[in-house]
Amino acid sequence: MQIEILKSKIHRVKITEANLHYIGSITIDEDLMDAANLIENEKVQVLDIDNGERLETYVIKGIRGSGMICMNGPAARRINPGDTVIVISYCLMEFEAAKQYKPAIIFPKEGNKL
Repeated sequence: MQIEILKSKIHRVKITEANLHYIGSITIDEDLMDAANLIENEKVQVLDIDNGERLETYVIKGIRGSGMICMNGPAARRINPGDTVIVISYCLMEFEAAKQYKPAIIFPKEGNKL
């Protein structure tokens, strides 16, 4: 049996930009992606602490070291620059293996830095 469990979490980062006219996604600083074990095009949930919005999208690599977290496309109408969000991804895993698995969880500092 497989179950879906937490794989990666970026806890409490600030949205730095919103680009309504870009293809829908979330752009994330590549340093944060690496630290949280996220890859480009991976499906993520974005949870907005400020307004309660929850949405699903996919990851695009942002400039390494920039601290960039940019909502793109329609999501830019729901989550705004300055909002604090949590970015989460999940994976499917065998039940017994999932008991031992440790997700990659990061807690960026001011400016979305590690």
